[in-house]
Amino acid sequence: MVLSQKPDSILVLDFGGQYCHLIGRRVREQKVYSEVVPFNITPEEIKSLGEKFNVKGLILSGGPSSVYVEDAPKPNKEILDLGIPILGICYGHQLLAYMFGGEVKPGKEKEYGVTYATIIKPDKILFGLKRREKVWMSHGDTVYKLPKEFEVLAYTKNSPIAAFRHRRKPIYGLQWHPEVTHTKRGTLMLRNFIFRVCRCKPKWVMENFIEKTVKEIRETVGDSRCIIALSGGVDSSTAAVLASKAVGKRLTAVFVDHGFMREGEPEAVSETFKKFDMSFVMVDARRRFLEKLKGVVDPELKRKIIGEEFIRVFEEVAREIKAEYLIQGTIYPDRIESGFRKHSEKIKTHHNVAGLPTKIEFKGIVEPLRDLYKDEVRRVAESLGLPKEIVWRQPFPGPGLAVRVVGEVTEEKLEIVKKADRIVREEIEKAGLADSLWQYFAVLADVKTTGIKGDARAYGYMVAVRAVKSEDAMTASFAQIPYRVLEKISTRITNELPSVTRVVFDVTHKPPATIEWE
Repeated sequence: MVLSQKPDSILVLDFGGQYCHLIGRRVREQKVYSEVVPFNITPEEIKSLGEKFNVKGLILSGGPSSVYVEDAPKPNKEILDLGIPILGICYGHQLLAYMFGGEVKPGKEKEYGVTYATIIKPDKILFGLKRREKVWMSHGDTVYKLPKEFEVLAYTKNSPIAAFRHRRKPIYGLQWHPEVTHTKRGTLMLRNFIFRVCRCKPKWVMENFIEKTVKEIRETVGDSRCIIALSGGVDSSTAAVLASKAVGKRLTAVFVDHGFMREGEPEAVSETFKKFDMSFVMVDARRRFLEKLKGVVDPELKRKIIGEEFIRVFEEVAREIKAEYLIQGTIYPDRIESGFRKHSEKIKTHHNVAGLPTKIEFKGIVEPLRDLYKDEVRRVAESLGLPKEIVWRQPFPGPGLAVRVVGEVTEEKLEIVKKADRIVREEIEKAGLADSLWQYFAVLADVKTTGIKGDARAYGYMVAVRAVKSEDAMTASFAQIPYRVLEKISTRITNELPSVTRVVFDVTHKPPATIEWE
């Protein structure tokens, strides 16, 4: 990333919220540079950042803590006196009220999901909004009283102070999440803060990412040999091509067939990457992975076992070719959901982040895409000339179908979910819906239900169909698939898979659900 001249910037103070980096990204979408910084950044550190860019505003992110508990993360109080505009979101909203002497306590009712805010005063931060606005909430604590130097701007059914402002200083709080797409006009709220309050100029663009990243990889690994953990998805494929540009023939791409891929994918990945100018190794580890998961039903344990076994396979290959570094296609949503920061809440362990074993033989792990979202990775992939079928391949979890079989993974269950998944993909693509969806797949639930097949009672498995729309995987909405398509999917699955008696369709957004079931 190269910053042209000295751009205006918004700093996002990270209090461990799952959407912290999403806030930073929303700012960047307005062509204003943003950087996520530790919540306890000092005034001196903020001033030193002024050598690189003009700090025009601070946003305090959400977080899983309660502001009134003893070890709750709190910012340096002196930043409140810098004269820089401040916006608190969710936990940040509560924090500002609390630090100025307001009252914050557990809400009479928790608010999760979509609700409606009544705008009392459309001040700068709420300029252009209607009297009633659709917003998205995710909080258990509530601000019940403000100091006299503050005034209420909006309220909801369960939050008497859902938005506020300081009467003299440019300090604002929003209990809802404007960065989440479920807040209908959240972008306008953020734009109001960025441009009306902070008076930023939209002059920043991200450029030269490829050159910068290639240089970083070279500086990190030196003359060492490396292996890239290749799955065939856009993330690992993009990381592989970047690494190839950086180290050339000293890179070996390792594809581990753990047996949990979709039908035909191991063969397709092998065929694709043998065409690239890099060494390619395919390891058949199907039996060993299945053995490791025997009797395991806990999804977190599954991911940890798979993460460790991946590393052990990579270590074996590395010993043979004397490679010292492992390169991975980890992206930002993987890291944030694994709770990689001190105050972050872990949603689920990603096999290539928190699922990694504590002891590894590699000198280091390199993650060139660690701060990018999926759509940003796709833009880089297109610039690198990757094939369209890789660039736009729907996301697929590293543990594969092992986390789409709820409960213990067996050969029988894998066979069912592979065939069901193929049917879902075929019918979605045949209906021309694929390009509008983020992901679409089948899940084998850990439950059996009664059915009727051939005029006789049957007792078989239940398959769930999941299809979502999203921009970055941090939030997602279930897709409204036409009933005729769902009917075709259901009919085919129950007809072609004798052991399945029931098909259901998942109509849950993320949040409160995740995209995957495990």
